[in-house]
Amino acid sequence: MSFLSRIRIGRLAQYVALGAYLVFLAFPLVWLISTSFKTPPELQLLNPTIFPESLSLDNFRDAFRSQPLVKAGLNSLVVASVSSVLTVMVATPAAYVLSRFKSKLSKLALGWVLVSQLFPFILIIIPLFLMLRGIGLADSRVGLILVYMVFSLPFALWLLQGYVKAVPVTLEEAAMLDGCSRAQMLRRVVGPLMLPGIIATVLFGFLLSWNEFFFALILLKNPDIQTLPVVLVRFKGAEGVARLGPLAAGSLLATLPSLALFGLIQRRLVSGIMSGAVKG
Repeated sequence: MSFLSRIRIGRLAQYVALGAYLVFLAFPLVWLISTSFKTPPELQLLNPTIFPESLSLDNFRDAFRSQPLVKAGLNSLVVASVSSVLTVMVATPAAYVLSRFKSKLSKLALGWVLVSQLFPFILIIIPLFLMLRGIGLADSRVGLILVYMVFSLPFALWLLQGYVKAVPVTLEEAAMLDGCSRAQMLRRVVGPLMLPGIIATVLFGFLLSWNEFFFALILLKNPDIQTLPVVLVRFKGAEGVARLGPLAAGSLLATLPSLALFGLIQRRLVSGIMSGAVKG
């Protein structure tokens, strides 16, 4: 077998592996879309088909009638938007300090932030709930926003610190010689150069908060402020069995905003994360 033939066979194997991986990733979404449009008799078949025999919107009508999806979606939008913006507002100056002011304390702080991500969430949920209840934020969107902000900070610090390191110190020195304060220099010089990383961090925080379920389930008891993932759990019928059709329809509607957002900015998001990792 010639060298050229081996290259072609290797490339073909790569394409086959990539195609199989894409099918593996896309199958759950295809099944979710198919289930959303199936009729109740089709959902009860022992050997269901991948594609529905006839398209039906009954599951979507049932989902909107039985659960407050619009209100829950607005709650998720508010929580995800505010928490992602607050994360960037806190992480940007913190990443600058950790990157520019080297000391044993800064290394210890960064190491503790990264090590804290090794602990499972179940270990901290009880003390976290008690702490929020003690300050009156256990059943509020403000408390959930603070939790999501703290939860997103380690990744945000890691990503933005790489962008700060890529900014030449000479630019900061020149700005300060022109009369800029440290805060003005961070806003006018360093901030614009970090914009790709800031956008990537905002999007990461938004998607994480939009899809998060565990903290929202434990911390929010008031039905009027519950987020979309928590409301989707309520699609139950007799004896606690999930109502598959309305649940699939609601899950599809909950997935569409994050899919659309990721599709619009996937190139900027991936480039921002990769650039921050390489520069760090």
